[in-house]
Amino acid sequence: MSDILASLHTRHSQYVLTGTSALSDRKLVDLVSDLVVAVPSAFNSQSQRAVLLFGADHAKLWDIVKDALRAVSVDEEAFKKTEEKIDSFAAAHATVLFFDDEETTSGFAEKFATYAGNFPIWAQQSAGMLQLSVWTALSEQGLGASLQHYNPLIDEEVHRVFGIPASWKLLAQMPFGDIVTPTGNTERMDASERVVVKGL
Repeated sequence: MSDILASLHTRHSQYVLTGTSALSDRKLVDLVSDLVVAVPSAFNSQSQRAVLLFGADHAKLWDIVKDALRAVSVDEEAFKKTEEKIDSFAAAHATVLFFDDEETTSGFAEKFATYAGNFPIWAQQSAGMLQLSVWTALSEQGLGASLQHYNPLIDEEVHRVFGIPASWKLLAQMPFGDIVTPTGNTERMDASERVVVKGL
């Protein structure tokens, strides 16, 4: 089994994390920065964006999420479970926010009008490749992570608090840190149920 395949097989959603990291913050920044550059995009549009939140900024993000969810919650008892979940993300070491720069994406759509309707789709695909790459790279370093989607509920406040450019559309949030209790393997369908081969 190749190294990349082994890494993909061992990457799982990890939810019980600590506020520590086996990798220094500087190395984490370098890792994510390298991946943003390395991951491909349609027409080399390079519209993927990432924001790393450490310390008080990381904690503030999950306060924003909690406040936004509390504002739309109608059941106090149910919200307690939600609050516990958000607190577990806040307990992690840091968070990566993933964005698409819609100004870049729309610019390419105008430049290549024949494919204009595809560029938002391709931007999502490029963002997904970056998310998986970061997730897998963190896993290779022994760090746990999960991918969360509290957008668009938190978009306006995230942009305001962290000074995010207006053209950056929030797509996902990835809290990460050292693993306390690893999750087990998730059940996966056999490849024969998902892969079709013709002409072989």
